[in-house]
Amino acid sequence: MPKPTYDIRTLQLRLLRILKAFDKTCREHGLRYYLEDGTLLGAVRHGGFIPWDDDVDIMMPRPDYERLIRHSREWLPEPYEFVCFENDPKYPLQFGKVQDASTTLIERPHLYYLGGAYIDIFPIDGVPDTEKEQRRHDRRYHRLKSLLYLTWRDPYKHGRGPASWYPLLLRRIWRPEKVQRLMREHSLRYPFEESKYVANLFDNMRGILDREKELGPGTPIRFEDAEFISVADTDTHLRRLFGDYMTPPPPDKIEQHGFYYLDLDRPYRDFDPSLIR
Repeated sequence: MPKPTYDIRTLQLRLLRILKAFDKTCREHGLRYYLEDGTLLGAVRHGGFIPWDDDVDIMMPRPDYERLIRHSREWLPEPYEFVCFENDPKYPLQFGKVQDASTTLIERPHLYYLGGAYIDIFPIDGVPDTEKEQRRHDRRYHRLKSLLYLTWRDPYKHGRGPASWYPLLLRRIWRPEKVQRLMREHSLRYPFEESKYVANLFDNMRGILDREKELGPGTPIRFEDAEFISVADTDTHLRRLFGDYMTPPPPDKIEQHGFYYLDLDRPYRDFDPSLIR
């Protein structure tokens, strides 16, 4: 595991501040959300952050996610802001983030986006009832996800030879905003409130839950020094995501973001990107 260039615990505590502000906003305005992925695992296995984890994952039912898009500027306190492709044409991902505008973060130079330290917000959408149709739905989503990545990233990430030709060709055929619209249309095909099964589609088939039995209305769970919201059936969900989730991975399997640039004291709007490009 490569040593990060920033102090993990300092970053975790900053992310916890974002999470607390987000939770307060959701409670005040009746928005549903759930801890997800490594954040939920950390809550269950460690009572907070996984020691080496450097992000926070949240998922929101699509109706609540859409309300957050519409009202985030009036609801979120400064310095926090919600960013997604629906409100920022330069945003390269298919899910949103609540970021701290008083910080600066560049996650990857080849998928360039200048923003702040963040927590990820994944929409939860409906999926078909049968496994066959679920797999077809999942394949379509991830083909579009790969296409979005290739149309956004630096085509010369692997040099200016043949490795650049395919992404350059895709850029001539597809515009990122078109792929984003197709992904949104695909995700909205099965309305959340009308579906028996729902999913954070980013997590492939592993992210599928029974909407009433496994997701439920939300269950309180302790994370660090505060209480947040978990899915109703954490064991089923975590086993589907991670298998034997109570056994930590060996050191050579531990993954971190290893952010390209992180400054927790500089507002990203004051940052001159030419200094590091």
